[in-house]
This record gives sequence, structure tokens and C-alpha cells, in this order.
Amino acid sequence: MDITITGRKMPITDALRSYAEEKIGNSMKVMDIDPLTAEVVLQVEKNPANPTPACCEVTMRARGHIIRVEEYEENMYAAIDVAAAKVLRQLRKYKTRVIDKKIASAPVEKKPTELDLDGLMQELSADDEIVRVKEVEFEPLTEEEALIQIDLLGHDFFAYIDRDSNEVNILYRRSNGGYGLIKQK
Repeated sequence: MDITITGRKMPITDALRSYAEEKIGNSMKVMDIDPLTAEVVLQVEKNPANPTPACCEVTMRARGHIIRVEEYEENMYAAIDVAAAKVLRQLRKYKTRVIDKKIASAPVEKKPTELDLDGLMQELSADDEIVRVKEVEFEPLTEEEALIQIDLLGHDFFAYIDRDSNEVNILYRRSNGGYGLIKQK
């Protein structure tokens, strides 16, 4: 169990570090998942109009899955408490859906298709600017595994390669509830 605690534009005191290690570490110990690493980023926003300036971001990596929680509260200790509780819920969800059902152990035989990124880049006009580039490794998943991943990450969308058809699919959270699936033709 490895926990890394950093501060974004703020110093981390020994008391704050030990409190975060204790709370997040207890959540990790309860579930007994190996290997499991956690990165905790603490930040306080300087805007006086913000009623919840303290932010605690927790990112955990476990056997190829990412569990992410971001919480804002009035003070840093409260943010750590709420984030630790959410992490524990996410870890329980991960353990019951992924580990206990042995979804991750299904054999994978097909190779993922390659996207035509060069063709897409040429279509961009001169006014369009890419402000962030993130490299993602697509792993073949089923729709059920993709639903688990979007739920664990807390994102609004999730791109993956379908294990059966070997095509790129995009799963997204609908504003009126439920999920949508965009399939490649």
C-alpha cells in the first residue's frame, strides 16, 4: 500500500499529512486489495466568495483500474473525511463488481484497431488550439466493464474498444439519467 500526498500551491504540514495518510490508508486497509496505490492532492482555493475552498483529490490505481474522487469542503480535514468515505464506497464497488465477479480475468485475443489521428489533425482549422494532450491506452472491454470504469472514474464519457467487435465505442452519461453508447460503423 503506497500513499503519496502532495499540496497544490500550499505546504503540507505534518499533522495534515498524517491525518490524510490515516484516513485514506484506513479506507485502503479495509478492502485489502493488492496492489493498490493512492495519490492524494490537497489544494485550497483563494477565492473568498467560494464557500468550500478546500479540495481533496484522491486517485487510486488497482490492477489496471483507476478510482478517482474529488471533494470540496469548508476546511481541509472535512474534505479529507468526505473523500475517504467516497473512496471506501468506490473500493467496495470495485471489489464487488470487478474482483469478485472475475471480470478482469476474461481472455483477450483480438488486437485493438488503430485510429486515423493524422486525418483528424489535418481537419482542424488554424483557429483551433489543443490546450491539453492526454495519451490513453485503450484496452478491449465489454459494455459491462466500460460501465464499471465510467462509474469508478466519475467521468461523463469513456472511450474503449469493444472486446467482441474490436471497434472503438464511446459510453456517455445522459443528462436525464442512464447511459448512451456511440458505436463505430
